Amino acid sequence: MAQTERRDAPELPDFSLLKRLARDQLIFLLEQLPGRKDLFIDADLMSPLDRIANVTILKQHEVDKLYKVELKPIFSSSDQLCFLIRPRIQTVKWISDLVNSDKAAGRFRKYKIIFTPQKFYACETVLEEQGVFGDVTTDEWNFYILPLDDDILSLELPEFFRDNFLEGDQRWVTTGGGALHLLQSVYGSFSKVYGIGRCAKMVYETWREQMEDGDQRTKQPEFAKVFLIDRDVDFITPLCSQVVYEGLVDDIFRIKCGSVEFGPDVTSSDKSIKVMLNSQDKVFNEIRNEHFSNVFGFLSQKAKNLQTAYDKRRGMDIQQMKAFVADELKGLKQEHRLLSLHIGACESMMKKKTKQDFQELLKTEHSLLEGFEIRECITSIEEHINRQVSMIESLRLLCLLSLTENGLLSKDYRSLKAQYLQSYGIDHLLTFANLRQLGLLVEQQPGETLTVMESRVGKLVNDKTVGKLTDAFSSLAKKSNFRALSKRLALVPKSGDEYDLRVPRDMAYVFSGAYIPLSCKLIEQVLERDGWTGLEEVTRMLNGHEFAVTAVGNSSEARTKTDAQRIILVMFLGGCTYSEISALRYLGKERGCRFIILTTAITSSARLLEALLDNHA
Repeated sequence: MAQTERRDAPELPDFSLLKRLARDQLIFLLEQLPGRKDLFIDADLMSPLDRIANVTILKQHEVDKLYKVELKPIFSSSDQLCFLIRPRIQTVKWISDLVNSDKAAGRFRKYKIIFTPQKFYACETVLEEQGVFGDVTTDEWNFYILPLDDDILSLELPEFFRDNFLEGDQRWVTTGGGALHLLQSVYGSFSKVYGIGRCAKMVYETWREQMEDGDQRTKQPEFAKVFLIDRDVDFITPLCSQVVYEGLVDDIFRIKCGSVEFGPDVTSSDKSIKVMLNSQDKVFNEIRNEHFSNVFGFLSQKAKNLQTAYDKRRGMDIQQMKAFVADELKGLKQEHRLLSLHIGACESMMKKKTKQDFQELLKTEHSLLEGFEIRECITSIEEHINRQVSMIESLRLLCLLSLTENGLLSKDYRSLKAQYLQSYGIDHLLTFANLRQLGLLVEQQPGETLTVMESRVGKLVNDKTVGKLTDAFSSLAKKSNFRALSKRLALVPKSGDEYDLRVPRDMAYVFSGAYIPLSCKLIEQVLERDGWTGLEEVTRMLNGHEFAVTAVGNSSEARTKTDAQRIILVMFLGGCTYSEISALRYLGKERGCRFIILTTAITSSARLLEALLDNHA
């Protein structure tokens, strides 16, 4: 099993404050529309809202009925309608149509739109164009952050990835800055900010502007360092198969807003059960970061220990039995229920992964990461496509092949693309255009050979000249440079080395010892060096936009080794996987520090690629 928490690990801040702040603001906004009202909620806001203010709380504040926004005619008899929505033009047009429909029918109602996390000028423009601007009151609920667990915070904005990195729509940058500003307002100032990526730089600038406009707090910080990282800095990691328990549960059952629904195949009944997955679940908390191969043995031992605890009842007198029932029985029953669920989940996952030839899939991935037997890997991918095993899995392997090989040879690209379109449909042509635009699946260009020359020239000229050369060459094609990065940062352990997954020696355990997540390795290196000095070659290969800023007004006292200095906030812009979270937890245990993960959303290979499909809604 992985290491236990170090005794000197600092305590994490209490993030339940963020929930209370969000709830209080929402109640205040609802009360701005006094009297009974019906509330219409965006579908993707329902789960986050339930974590903040459940139905009972809403009813207490004169919400009569709740409806899901479905963009079709409504059948509400209420004279007051409130809409809690994301700032989407399509939804605003639907509300405008409802208002105009009521006006045409001679019906008078009050309408209030609450945009979250903020309202955009484009939405107000639509209201004006539709002629309902004066009939509707608008407000915004600054619900920036949802705490999913003690160390996981989410903006719950899965659209951030596609909007920002594919569409070039930077509207969510302000939201990212707002989230950091909220954390600083509640938990004190940060002493050091590191980052890499174009979006990370924009979020930092937005946050700095908000900080200058707002009140300057002198509160003692509860965490002092922040690291901002763009998802497109590391596409390899989310495309690798997850093998830590929490990651596998997410891949197979889809964890949504910190909870998962286990079906009859897990519960051994005809009912499905919704389970919260966090540190409050003692069984889950012990296995969430473990490699899947260790989990079943641990659960079996846990079951034996539980049975031993139950067997203590035998031979007890009445007084002892009374104490046992009062103090232990309830806890044992709860643990027994959770243990049964996680054993059922393990069995279900093992059956599904066996059907999918999971070991063969992992072997292909590991060969791609190591750069061995690439021809055999291509044959394996072709077989996967032609058998139509899984559209998303086939696409994932193609992208992994392209990223690790710095693009595909023209003949391979054309052949694999043709086979994919024949298997899954010609309508995926636009999907390939999207993947090409992001550099996930590209055809090698003649100019790609210049990267070899660039690395040789780099040894002969100074950094400034190399920077100019790099800019010129990178304009020829978007390159992943994975092999060079892997060698420079030692991302792939030597294949001859034995790797004991029961006693991990580094973060590579989250991928069966085959690969250390690039994002996590970067964070480790920057924190070790207290900046990007010595990583110039790495940042050039990652297209730059790196920064390290010491906050103005911080005294030397603030840089002492306090608990706050050992708590690091890492913000992933474009999504973060459970594998990365497990890797950072391991790194924190190794170094006696704690990582708080702030992400725009939890992602995975399936979620990332689904966002890029040509039929994406």
